[in-house]
Amino acid sequence: MVWFLSVLVAALAYFCGCLDARVIAGNFVFHRNLNRLGQGNVGFSNFRRIYGWKGFGVLFAFEAVIDLLPILVGSIFFSTLKVKNVDTALVGRALAGYCLVVGRLWPYTSGFRGRSGALALIFAAFGISIPVGFTVVVGVAAGFAVSRMFSVAALAGDVVLVGTALLALDDRLVVNIVLIMAALVLLRHIPSIRRIRKKTEPKLSFREDISYKFDERF
Repeated sequence: MVWFLSVLVAALAYFCGCLDARVIAGNFVFHRNLNRLGQGNVGFSNFRRIYGWKGFGVLFAFEAVIDLLPILVGSIFFSTLKVKNVDTALVGRALAGYCLVVGRLWPYTSGFRGRSGALALIFAAFGISIPVGFTVVVGVAAGFAVSRMFSVAALAGDVVLVGTALLALDDRLVVNIVLIMAALVLLRHIPSIRRIRKKTEPKLSFREDISYKFDERF
């Protein structure tokens, strides 16, 4: 029973991690391919110009549903297991969060070329506990505010998650899951760390990108 639930939760969480909120929201809400708006600063500026900050709110809502679903399922399924002195629901949430992050970092839908995983890391942290989640939010926000890089934000949240888990959690299995997840986040960002050292890692700018205007007729 334990192995069956573990495989089921892990498969669901990894699948959700492979889903792209931009694709889903583009098909069901915006009715266009959002990836065609561009990548990086261009894509960010074009999306904000067309849909505004409310559009980002819609994207975040889709992301939240995708990320929280497997964590909720993991909590419900594992709560049916009764193990003495073990919070099985917490273990289920931690396992789901771990597989969610793995799916975001190495999605099979994109040839195993993923994203920074910062948001998935945040939701995985909230699955462990609300205080841990808020602490990771602060770490991610601080990393992004200082660098304007999603990779740095993810790494900052990763470091904060490890420190918080070691200080606040007394479940050895959950701590081990967190440590392995953190190691995988670090491994995935080794190329980003190299680019950061070379000062070639792209930054996100909130300034208006007006390059699209050069395609307009006067």
